[in-house]
Amino acid sequence: MKEYIKGLAEEFAASHDLKLHISYSMPEGYEDAYGTFDVVQNTLFLNLDILHGQPKYEILFYLFHELRHAEQYLHPERFDRTIQNSISYVILYNGVCFKLADGEWKQCRLTGDEDYFSLAYQNLPYEIDANKFACEKAKTLCPEDVDEIEALCDLWIPKKGFLQEEFEKLFRRIDESI
Repeated sequence: MKEYIKGLAEEFAASHDLKLHISYSMPEGYEDAYGTFDVVQNTLFLNLDILHGQPKYEILFYLFHELRHAEQYLHPERFDRTIQNSISYVILYNGVCFKLADGEWKQCRLTGDEDYFSLAYQNLPYEIDANKFACEKAKTLCPEDVDEIEALCDLWIPKKGFLQEEFEKLFRRIDESI
């Protein structure tokens, strides 16, 4: 499976003009994540320890989710303004937030309700885009698992929205805290 994943990632990267590294060793603090793309390191990390034994469609979902993030960071001009404006911010459920500034991630911690931060994370335009993209790619590669893929996507696509004005407020709070 590792070689299959690597081949898919390399094929996608080549066809989308992405020059990136792939690692199966998760960075510190992301040991429990399925994957992440770090633009500063220009590396897509995929956690095969967690994904080991999972259905093929699930592994592909997380792979293409992170590949989409790589494309969002490396070619922001391909995406709409909401994705371009939000891609520099990371919001975690516990109020820990990051902003990409001057080529490095700056961190702060905001006070507030965990549900609020979780809702903000789920509704980040780049997250919604990556989830929808990954869902469609997984369906294409595993058409026999469409029902399961849609159930997986339902876990990640938010049921409740988050207004753009609220994001602007939240981004200002992050900017001020950093």
